[in-house]
Amino acid sequence: MDYRLLGRTGVQVSPLCLGTMMFGPWGNPDVADSIRVIHHALNAGINFVDTADVYSGGESEQIVGQALKGRRDDVVLTAKFCMPMGEGPNQSGGSRRYIMTAVEDSLRRLDTDYLDLYQVHRPSALMDVDETLGALTDLVRQGKVRYIGSSSYSGSQIVEAQVASRDGHLARFVTEQPPYSILVRGIEADVLPTVQRHGMGALTYSPLAGGWLSGKWRADAPPRPTSSARPRIRFDMTSVANQQKLEVVEALTQVADEAGISLIELAIAFVINHPGVTSAIIGPRTMEQLVSQLPAADVRLSPEILDRIDELVPPGVTINPGDNSYGAAELACAARRR
Repeated sequence: MDYRLLGRTGVQVSPLCLGTMMFGPWGNPDVADSIRVIHHALNAGINFVDTADVYSGGESEQIVGQALKGRRDDVVLTAKFCMPMGEGPNQSGGSRRYIMTAVEDSLRRLDTDYLDLYQVHRPSALMDVDETLGALTDLVRQGKVRYIGSSSYSGSQIVEAQVASRDGHLARFVTEQPPYSILVRGIEADVLPTVQRHGMGALTYSPLAGGWLSGKWRADAPPRPTSSARPRIRFDMTSVANQQKLEVVEALTQVADEAGISLIELAIAFVINHPGVTSAIIGPRTMEQLVSQLPAADVRLSPEILDRIDELVPPGVTINPGDNSYGAAELACAARRR
């Protein structure tokens, strides 16, 4: 497996990153089986592992910690904070108070002394970027965190954070983690160019668009519940946008067949073939799912295939706007009107 530089850090990571949201009660409650899946990914050459405190209420981090015993130094380990981890107004967010508690909790669950990358899970209008960056800078100086990053930030929020770091002489976000797939291409219009302009690494999630590009959702198949206990994408098959997605998936299946690869391989390869993307987060729940996704790391899509994909979903377009999970609150329709 080839490795790529993570932005300007000098750290080399695999083009596939193992996402761990599905390990634990949200997905696979079998701890031993989850650990086997993680070990198989590492043995296949993946050296990039992404988790978050909120995944299964911390149980995912504990599983990852067990799986990495004896192999920690070989892995670039990322974690995220910000989502609610308890009741009360101070059990989430980007305040110094919360960050200092959240990082210690994650380090304990992961059974490690440091995180290679610590990311803000989501932007918030209540978050003061200077305070958040100030606290994260202290963690970097303490050696508990090597680098910091953001997730699901809009282009303007990325720029705001970069300026705040420069002006305040603070650690800067070296990565952004946005959603990206053939069906969700909105970040191509602004986020990816902004990330590239600032020399950041892009660690994208949902390359299979919540299962749409795994072959799970087909026009001739009855709807099935998503494997996630916290589905991120709506699956209302009566909506015009989702009907259009079904049509696109059928056409993409034909493109993949003609190219001699699976739809899953086509979808993931599309993401990691973008010059602005460092790594795509895959989130297998089972060994079978992992094995079906690993070959995508070695797939190179021809210009002809990329052109056919662009004909089906134009660059910068997200077929169902509801699938976008990024963007500043101040840009919402209601906020623009009032």
